[in-house]
Amino acid sequence: MSSKSEADQTGGLDTVKLGASIAILVAAVFAFHYFEDQLLLVRVLGVLAAVGVATAIALTTAVGRRVLGFVVETRNEVRRVVWPSRQETLHTTLLVFGMVLVIGIMLWLVDMFMLWMVQTLTGLGS
Repeated sequence: MSSKSEADQTGGLDTVKLGASIAILVAAVFAFHYFEDQLLLVRVLGVLAAVGVATAIALTTAVGRRVLGFVVETRNEVRRVVWPSRQETLHTTLLVFGMVLVIGIMLWLVDMFMLWMVQTLTGLGS
């Protein structure tokens, strides 16, 4: 029973933390526009600082920890990917361009043939 009440308290605290993160972000955007007469660099640095604080608060929640875990796992997966060499990429790109050209010419020829047939059947072609 006590573990369920602890989970409820944590969920409520997580909601408060996420709400605080959103409030900080909204306040940062408001302040960015409210202090438009200040130097742009100062306003951008203020927004970046607010985003950092809001992110730090959000990462202390259960959702934030799950998102962070997902990002770490994704980064590890990307490191394991075998990327094609420059030569393989060049050959594949040239092959795709060549096939697009061939299919384009074929479709143009089919279109011209169908236009000729329609004009012949309707008597519009002179």
